Amino acid sequence: MPDFAQLSHFWVYLSASPLLGLTITLCAYVVAQAIYARCKYSPLANPVAIAIALVSIALLASGMSYQRYFAGAQFVHFLLGPATVALAVPLARQLPRMRRAFLPLLGALLTGCVTAIVSAVGVVLLLGGSGELARTVGPKSATTPIAMAVSERLAGVPALTAVLVIGTGIFGAVTARFLFNAMRIDSHAARGFALGVAAHGIGTARAFQVSAEMGAFAGLGMGLNGIMTAVLAPWLVPMMLRLLG
Repeated sequence: MPDFAQLSHFWVYLSASPLLGLTITLCAYVVAQAIYARCKYSPLANPVAIAIALVSIALLASGMSYQRYFAGAQFVHFLLGPATVALAVPLARQLPRMRRAFLPLLGALLTGCVTAIVSAVGVVLLLGGSGELARTVGPKSATTPIAMAVSERLAGVPALTAVLVIGTGIFGAVTARFLFNAMRIDSHAARGFALGVAAHGIGTARAFQVSAEMGAFAGLGMGLNGIMTAVLAPWLVPMMLRLLG
């Protein structure tokens, strides 16, 4: 039988410590991965979406503010930097192949980046959305730090942009396999690059679960699309607001 007195003392200690945020994050990740494995790694059981839901439930149930949660979970946030830099290893292994496919990759990057920006802003404006919302949604297909910076420069709402970025990544990771199969795209390089361009970090994580080759091209797509979005969005979004706003 569990010693409830000890459990109570442990909870009091943990709840007063910044470690609670980190503990919630790690527990949510472990549970999400277990559910993902139980579902035979179906993309519909996306572990990122499950973990976000679990953390949200835990914060609502405990009454913990996001600021307090992040104070403990920021170590995981810090690790995003080294994890991103580590993508250079699989990229270097695929470098000869990437050089040979330079022109197709460049064409796919330009097409994907422009399509992501134009389609998002166009849908918002055609449905009667505000200019502020259009400026917020424009950079949604770039990775979160870049998307938020671009949104701020465009006078959008960076916090809402971050939510849209995560939603875009989850949607891309969940639906990509079905779309690729429907279009009969079998190349892991093409699948990976498309995932990285359209679904940034979450799509790249999904690509690495399939193969190292797919993950490497996804990492390349994610990085290049972030740069391209930072260059094109400040020009494309205002132009579309003048035309359709």
